[in-house]
Amino acid sequence: TPFNHLTVDPCYTLQKHIEMAAMMSGSMMKTAAKPATKSVNMRPRAAGQLSARPQAKGLARKQAVYCVSASQLAGVEQAPPDPILGVTEAFKADDSPDKLNLGVGAYRTEELQPYILEVVKKAEAKMLEKMENKEYLPIDGLPAFKKCTQELLLGADASSIADGRAVACQSLSGTGSLRVGAAFLNRYLPDATVYLSNPTWGNHKNIFADAGVEWKHYRYFDPETVGLDFAGMMEDINNAPSGSVFVLHGCAHNPTGVDPTMDQWKEIAAAIQEKGHLAFFDVAYQGFASGSLETDAASVRLFDSLGMEMLVSQSYSKNLGLYGERIGAINAILSDKETATKVGSQLKRLARAMYSNPPVHGARLVAEVVGDEAMFDEWKAEMEMMAGRITGVREKLYNHLTEKMPEKDFSFVTRQIGMFSFTGLTPAQVENMSNKWHVYMTKDGRISLAGLSAAKAEYLADAMVDSYKNH
Repeated sequence: TPFNHLTVDPCYTLQKHIEMAAMMSGSMMKTAAKPATKSVNMRPRAAGQLSARPQAKGLARKQAVYCVSASQLAGVEQAPPDPILGVTEAFKADDSPDKLNLGVGAYRTEELQPYILEVVKKAEAKMLEKMENKEYLPIDGLPAFKKCTQELLLGADASSIADGRAVACQSLSGTGSLRVGAAFLNRYLPDATVYLSNPTWGNHKNIFADAGVEWKHYRYFDPETVGLDFAGMMEDINNAPSGSVFVLHGCAHNPTGVDPTMDQWKEIAAAIQEKGHLAFFDVAYQGFASGSLETDAASVRLFDSLGMEMLVSQSYSKNLGLYGERIGAINAILSDKETATKVGSQLKRLARAMYSNPPVHGARLVAEVVGDEAMFDEWKAEMEMMAGRITGVREKLYNHLTEKMPEKDFSFVTRQIGMFSFTGLTPAQVENMSNKWHVYMTKDGRISLAGLSAAKAEYLADAMVDSYKNH
């Protein structure tokens, strides 16, 4: 038992403490059982009420001994607040009318309100008419969803799909997909080190570490140019032990917004292939970064065209606005069908132990939108609109910053892509942004431009210039 190490009865020890406390107060507590003619038995009558009822004469009072000891979990440390979700909590507590939440990566309208895509509303209306049941899905997800998610990622004419070398397992958005993939690596490539870009999405570290996977950084961001440290990245890929795993952001790198060019992607692919590394793509923004599903999948499709094996996680939180539906997939593209089948079976086994089977609503939404030609076209138009709004906000912010602080090069604002911008603000400057200007962001200087409106762009520029100059 967990108490084998104890040498003194804890109940006895507690009783002695009670007796000592009572003695000090001048009223020694009697603990031995004795006849009671006027004792009372406190018995609950209703919630919040107690009643006293005399016991029959001659009956001995029954004494209940309550054993209270320290919790077995008393040594658990308080976890630090989530660096991203904690920003939202601070924002909510601020009553300033000027406040801005640029922490969480969630799309907002020009009025800074959450946005439900019109195509999602139409798809849900169709689903409601069908009145489909709520039965469990297969462990690896809705077949119609798996088919469309592979085709969106790799292209409908991809040979890897036609040859059966690609398998998909529906999972809990990007995070859940990464977690299943990390568990797979821990079990089947236990000696491989996972390399994460520096910097990377903060949850990447948690996901792989909690799966028992060793990880290290590879160079990615150059603070001097506020761009890609391509030479450093290539050197780290070439120097890593053969058979390592490199986590790559398919598009719209989080948090920097800095992506390799297609020529650079070709060099990255060649180096990974030559070293026998495994690429693990995180594709969280397909169609949301550039407004084009094809453009944003170009890196993954390049690797596939070269016959390279890889894992790919997908999320539909951003491009369809299905944040709360937790819909995504973990894909494995392998060199032959037999291996793909075996890997797919093990991904299912891991998912079964984690959450049994995935949720149905989001999967049906994706399948409904992609499977209907008219709705699919409408979805692409809405993605272009969302990506276009963010691009427009970038341009306005760049113009205001350049006007107010012409001595500094702000071209990185428009060079970066996706919903984030890596500003180069220091932690002290970020603190000034929140304390003085009520602008909330992560401490690394990342801002989510999806949470900025054109009307607020100049206010943000004023806050940034003040922080750059005075802190």
